[in-house]
Amino acid sequence: MDRTESTEDKMTARKVLIATDGSEHSYFAARKVHELFQGWNAEIALVYVLDSLQMSGNPEAGILPQEAAVVIKKEAEIALQTCAALWKDTKISIFMPQGRPADEIIKTAVAWQADMIVLGTHGRTGLMHLLIGSVAESVLKKSPIPVMIVPMR
Repeated sequence: MDRTESTEDKMTARKVLIATDGSEHSYFAARKVHELFQGWNAEIALVYVLDSLQMSGNPEAGILPQEAAVVIKKEAEIALQTCAALWKDTKISIFMPQGRPADEIIKTAVAWQADMIVLGTHGRTGLMHLLIGSVAESVLKKSPIPVMIVPMR
């Protein structure tokens, strides 16, 4: 087997899981993955985690769990369709688990046997980072699979 066949074999086996939350940051990351892996015959999967905390609604503000779930699922479908549209002629696997975003992204990547997880990030630092937390940072710290973080800069 020559070097070309070996390289092609590796490229066709590549499985990339892209996490999206519907934000411009995650869409930017998806576009970067499309640029980087275009022509590599990579398998692409998209995951949008239905955050359990958000799905519970806010009864004090008059938002019942059922209403919150409908809105969040619709947002997830739009986000996934927007990202999937980048790969017009490619079969895309779609996942919409419910739970804690970082944990579910990792579980999905492991179950799908991803070679890489890709996430976008807003790049906040300091107090804003401490107050808000970071799904990307949590995935990076906990994942047994390589993680690519795409900052929007």
